[in-house]
Amino acid sequence: MKAKTIKCPNCGTLNTGKKYCTNCNKSLTQEILLQEKLEKIKQQEINKVIYKRENPNFIERLKKHSFFLYRIFGWILYSGFVVVSAIGAGLAWFIAMVAAG
Repeated sequence: MKAKTIKCPNCGTLNTGKKYCTNCNKSLTQEILLQEKLEKIKQQEINKVIYKRENPNFIERLKKHSFFLYRIFGWILYSGFVVVSAIGAGLAWFIAMVAAG
């Protein structure tokens, strides 16, 4: 079977029967490129979750504050957002049902 000659997309070197470029060590096969891309996306998602856990939003910080007045204020704000969201969801549902006939 004949070995394939592949041109490196990074440096333009011709490589025969290799998985990596002999000049710049860049991957030449789609499987390896796809695996590297998936690993990169997975690491980005992990970094997003870590950031969200380490940096909670303003209301979450208020709800866990050590001073009780700030904690009460945080719970009041949180409850207000929940009520407004529930009213908005109910209104959207009602409008959808009226539009549907």
